[in-house]
Amino acid sequence: MRNPVPPPPPLVLVIDDEPDLRALYELTLLREGYRVEAAGTLAEARQLLEQARYDAVITDMRLPDGLGMELLHGMKLQQRPERCIVMTAYGSAENAVEALKAGAFDYLTKPVDLKQFRTVVASAIHDSHHAAVPARPATLQRHPRAALAPAQSPAGAEPLDPAGSEALDRLVGASEALRSVKHRVAKVACSMAPVLVRGESGTGKELVARAIHACSHRSDGAFVAVNCGAIPENLLEAEFFGAKKGSYTGASQDREGYFHAAQGGTLFLDEIGDLPLAMQSKLLRSIQERRVRPLGSTQEDVVDVRIVSATHKDLASDVHAGRFRQDLYYRLNVIEIVVPPLRERREDLPALCKALLARIAQESGTIAPEMSDQALTLLQGHPLAGNVRELENLLHRALALSDGGVLQFDALDMPAVQPVQADPPPSGSLDAMPADLQVWLDQQERTIIARALQDTGFNRTAAAARLGLNLRQMRYRMSRLGIAAPASGCESDEPA
Repeated sequence: MRNPVPPPPPLVLVIDDEPDLRALYELTLLREGYRVEAAGTLAEARQLLEQARYDAVITDMRLPDGLGMELLHGMKLQQRPERCIVMTAYGSAENAVEALKAGAFDYLTKPVDLKQFRTVVASAIHDSHHAAVPARPATLQRHPRAALAPAQSPAGAEPLDPAGSEALDRLVGASEALRSVKHRVAKVACSMAPVLVRGESGTGKELVARAIHACSHRSDGAFVAVNCGAIPENLLEAEFFGAKKGSYTGASQDREGYFHAAQGGTLFLDEIGDLPLAMQSKLLRSIQERRVRPLGSTQEDVVDVRIVSATHKDLASDVHAGRFRQDLYYRLNVIEIVVPPLRERREDLPALCKALLARIAQESGTIAPEMSDQALTLLQGHPLAGNVRELENLLHRALALSDGGVLQFDALDMPAVQPVQADPPPSGSLDAMPADLQVWLDQQERTIIARALQDTGFNRTAAAARLGLNLRQMRYRMSRLGIAAPASGCESDEPA
C-alpha cells in the first residue's frame, strides 16, 4: 500500500522594498519550514498573486509604487483567502488601526521582532488552514445547529465549526438587532483586530466576547475574562503583567499575569472604562508592542493575545472629558459591536424565557415549567431596565414560587412598576436657570455623596456601594468636590 503524499509546506509571500530586510524575513521563514516567495514592489506582488495562492501575505505599508493598503483592498475585492499581515513604521498606530479595519489579519511594527514575527505568521497560517478544513459529517450530525443561518455565517466570512455555532446559539433570539450582532461576530472573528463590545449592563457583552473567541482560530486557546473595575489600583500592574518573587511585599513566588494566562487565546477586558489613566498608558504600550514586563523583572516577554474589551460607558465622551486616553480608545475600538438592550428586542422574550428557565431548572434539578400567556404579557410590559440579567432574576424568583407545570401570573411576584415622577427641585434651585450648569450639578452631587457618607458613618466603601460606585470612584469624587472625612471617621474600609 502506497504511503499518502504529505501536503507541501505553507507558502508565504513577502513584500518589502529593502533587500536586506526582505532577505532576513525569507531566511527566518525558511528556517521555520515554510516555502517563501518575495517581491519588492506592488506590481511584482500583484503578478505573483495572479499566479498562485498563498497561505499568508506579509507586506510593508510603504512601497516604491504605492501603499500596501492598496494591495489589501484589492485582495479584499477579489475575496482572496490569504491572511494578510501589514508591517508599519514604529509608532504609526493610525496606520495599524487603518490596516485592521481594512481587513488585515494582523500587523507588525518596524523594527520587527523576529520572535513576534514568527508567532504572528504561524497564527495567520493556522487561521487560514482552520478556515479551510470542513467540519466532519459525524460532528455535524451531533450538532444539527452547526448549519448556520445566513445571519450567523455572513457573506465573506468563513463557515463556522460546531463550537462557534454553539457559542452564537447562546445569544438567544432571532430579532433583527440580535441577528446583526451575530453577523458581525462571525465576520470579525477571523482577524486579530481588537473588538470593543458596548452595551448596557446585563445585555450579555461577555457572551458576545466568548462567541468571538469560539468562532476564531484561537478557540482552542484560553479565554481570560478580567473585570477591570474590580481590581485594587495598587495591584493592577501585577495582575495584568505578572510579578517575580520578592517584587513586592507578599510576593513569595513568581506569578503570571492575565497576558501570560491568555497566551495564544483571547484576553477579555470587561468594564475597560474603569481603568485609571496610569494603567491605561501601560496597557496601551503592551497592546502596541505585544510585550509585557513582569514586576521585578528586567526582561520583557512576547505575548500573543487577542484583545476584546467591553464597557457600558460612552468612552468617546470620556475621551473628551479626559477620563480615558484617546490613543488607547482608538486602539481598542478598531471594530465596535453594540449589544442592543432588551427593550429594543422584546420579540426575543419568549425564546429568552424558555432558554433561561431551562438552564435555571437544570441547575436546580427541577423540570422547567412553561410560560403562561399572562406571565409573558406581564414581562412584555415590564421595563426590564436591567436587561437579560434582570429577566433571569425575575424568572429565578418565579420558578421558586411556582408550584405547577405552568408559570402563572401570580407566581411572578414582580415588583410593581411605578410611574416615573420628577424629583422635587431643591429649594430655590430651579426658580431660574442656573448661571453655571456645572457648578449647579457639582452642588447636587456633593449633597448626595455627603448624605450617603453621613448615613454610613463615613465608611467610604459602604457609601460607594449605596451609590453604585467603587471605592476608587468615591475617592475621586470626594477629592474633586472637596468633601473631607472627619478625623474620627471610619477608615477601616481603606486597603493598606
